[in-house]
Amino acid sequence: MTKPLSADIEKQEWLEAIADILGKDGELRAKDILRSLQDYLLQSGVSLEEATLNTPYRNSIGIHAQPAYPGDIVLETRIENIIRWNAMAMVLQGYDSGTGVGGHIATYASAATMLEVGFNHFFRSCSKEYGGDIVNVQAHAAPGVYARALLEGRLTLQQLKNFRRELQPGGGLCSYPHPRRLPDFWQMPTASMGLSTPSSIYLAKFTRYLENRGLKPNNGGKIWTFIGDGESDEPEVLGTINMAARENLDNLVLVVNCNLQRLDGPVRGNGKIIQELERSFRGASWNVLKVIWSGEWDGLFARDTNGILQQRMEQAVDGDYQWYSVASGREVREHWVGDNTELEQLMKTLSDEEIRCIRRGGHDHKKLYAAFKKATETRGKPTVILVKTIKGYGMGNAAEGHNTAHQKKQLSDDERLAIAKRLGIPLSEAQIKHAEFYVPDPNSEEVNYLHAQRQRLGGYLPVRNDKSKPLVAPNLSLFKSITEGSNGRAISTTMAFVRVLSNLLKDKVLGPYVVPIVPDEARTFGMEGLFSSAGIYSHCGQRYHPVDAGQILHYKEAKNGQVLQEGICETGAMASFLAAGTAYAVHGIPTIPFYVFYSIFGFQRVGDMIWACGDMICKGFLLGGTAGRTTLNGEGLQHQDGHSLLVASTVPNLLSYDPAFAYEVAIIIRDGIYRMYEKQEAIFYYIMLYNENYAMPPMPDNIGTNIEEGVLKGIYCYQRSVLVGQCNVNLLGSGAIMSEVLKAAMILKNYGVTADIWSVTSYNELYRDAIDAERWNRLHPNEQEQEPYIRQVLKTERGLFVAASDYVKAIPQRLSQWLPDEMIVLGTDGYGLSESREVLRDHFEVSAHYIAYAALYGLYKQKHIDDNVIEKAIEELQINPNKINPSE
Repeated sequence: MTKPLSADIEKQEWLEAIADILGKDGELRAKDILRSLQDYLLQSGVSLEEATLNTPYRNSIGIHAQPAYPGDIVLETRIENIIRWNAMAMVLQGYDSGTGVGGHIATYASAATMLEVGFNHFFRSCSKEYGGDIVNVQAHAAPGVYARALLEGRLTLQQLKNFRRELQPGGGLCSYPHPRRLPDFWQMPTASMGLSTPSSIYLAKFTRYLENRGLKPNNGGKIWTFIGDGESDEPEVLGTINMAARENLDNLVLVVNCNLQRLDGPVRGNGKIIQELERSFRGASWNVLKVIWSGEWDGLFARDTNGILQQRMEQAVDGDYQWYSVASGREVREHWVGDNTELEQLMKTLSDEEIRCIRRGGHDHKKLYAAFKKATETRGKPTVILVKTIKGYGMGNAAEGHNTAHQKKQLSDDERLAIAKRLGIPLSEAQIKHAEFYVPDPNSEEVNYLHAQRQRLGGYLPVRNDKSKPLVAPNLSLFKSITEGSNGRAISTTMAFVRVLSNLLKDKVLGPYVVPIVPDEARTFGMEGLFSSAGIYSHCGQRYHPVDAGQILHYKEAKNGQVLQEGICETGAMASFLAAGTAYAVHGIPTIPFYVFYSIFGFQRVGDMIWACGDMICKGFLLGGTAGRTTLNGEGLQHQDGHSLLVASTVPNLLSYDPAFAYEVAIIIRDGIYRMYEKQEAIFYYIMLYNENYAMPPMPDNIGTNIEEGVLKGIYCYQRSVLVGQCNVNLLGSGAIMSEVLKAAMILKNYGVTADIWSVTSYNELYRDAIDAERWNRLHPNEQEQEPYIRQVLKTERGLFVAASDYVKAIPQRLSQWLPDEMIVLGTDGYGLSESREVLRDHFEVSAHYIAYAALYGLYKQKHIDDNVIEKAIEELQINPNKINPSE
């Protein structure tokens, strides 16, 4: 009988067997064998979750696979140290000035080496042959990018001295990457934590969209995005990574700076953030590369034949590793070795000082280069590189690895001297104490090397250029079928918009540039017709037979499809809007995005993304579908929007409109294309769309006013009363509530009151115009006063004003000071609730009865009607004086 092998001998035989296969047949064959064994175990009911989602806590690329480094590491380190010092000096000078502007030092200190490896060897600028890379850095690392641009001659010393002081003589620099503040420099805003990841993912997708539709040549270009490990806790980061793998976005490289620290303390003190992120990204089918240890560890790994060192690395948690970065070599040795004599023998080859100075992989040029090179060579999937660093690296005992590193904005004279000595900065003690900048001679070895490397890569980054050509806006006649009205047929403004969009898509010049975007609500908005006509974009086409293939409006996916159907992900859809609306600057292609969404799920859910659109000088149309607190009947509290227009008013370059009629929608969209794509204004639009059907009138032509001007500026007289009554009122209507206003005017006739009807398409634009005029008058007291448009239009009107909309009262109320008479405002303050449209409008007091009663009450207060009339109105109009306040 054969004696059974011991467990260790059996394990060794298996290892020798796989080593033999690896040596003779190569990596692919070895993987195939292991995969077969894994499948066998899984089919036998043996779980292998940990083995399949995590690799050992060490570098993904071993020393045997590490390519030769192509640069001069000694020289690159000198350049890096100069940039480190100048980045620090920017913050210190701001602090020393007493202005309190401050800044952050520790983030760039941890990311400097990885960024320099990228700038010297990987980040390529746009050329005729290459599409160009986008480089998105951590927001707090901005000082380092500025300091590099100083050496490149792209920024001045004065600008760096005015870091975070943009209004100073000579110009200044914004705190973080803000394209709006530096439109020729920063490529994408990254200051709102978590948003740069989905923005980059969908930018990578949109780049492929442009290539597959033939709008952009397929000539390469990668999106490099650097985030912090603490930032990965933002739900937007991990919430969108599956899409990147599903779309095979190998033009995307996400680099996570794992310095193990949040702003206040450890990211995962009791765990391992690198291993946690590896599980998430490997589970989402990303290519995951880890850069954990520097080359100083390679010798130890080679001698670790029994895996003792690796076992200890797996046991230690991030809280331990953070402590090691601040402890002495002796303390680290004692804690690391413990009572393990074999590990103690292995570590004896290093002195206490060597143990103290041993680096993490994120500060090793060779390890970083190997990972970056592997990322650029990966095909068919996105890559994430998890890089282990020390926060505040190079700042010494002042901050390096401390929980307080992020907030360290001031250094003592001794700390400054110690850091300058460590970095080899050739300044005098007095200059160092004053944190002066060090700028080497333009002909120095360092500066020449820096320029040579960037020229080899095509030019300087980051850089942002608007290379697009203007588009000529269509004549309004393109939308003749919309502006002529619906011939008595009841349609919604949403349906009118779909017709406008369809006409644009058919236009030979503008059509290819139109990008319809929906987050899985196309059928809700009546846009399903675009599925078959324009097609839904899919990077792989349509590999299945759709269930509705026999129908005219079938679901059609296509590699050159035009509609971006982003599923139930408002953040992703907004990121697509951002990518499409900035393609004019990123790719030189002036695409026109139309993103239609539930209006309440726009500003309420992704308001931060919309703010980023403003920062990145995005263009296009946001369309709040199913708008209004009472128009979207039956849906209830979290669906009925009555406030997004108020939030929209806070975005400076966003124009917002609440049109009531189809022709107003056409006028606004046509003018938006003219202003954004022909005149090239840095604005974008938010337009409310309703699902209530009513007969759309033709565009008026006999009122004696410029209808188009009134629609665009915000107000015009839609209907004059042809009757002469004892008193007159002005009814201001917006959106779907205009139908109630028109009914109210009919009711008022029964009380001898005539009404002029005004369509207010934008209270927000009227308000902005008014406060701009007031400001101009205030600053120019000796010049002729400017008159707000609202006052120009209404100053000769007689009678009080009653404004009603499906939005909160604060929106129209802001205009009351510029009206010639009293203004009564009706709106939908409060939460939505599930009810019919008719009951909802009575509940919120914006129905025709309440609008008419408000007008009668105003006349009563002005003593134009007596007690009997107002009491009769309360009874006839069924006004309940004791009903609950809808805002409660």
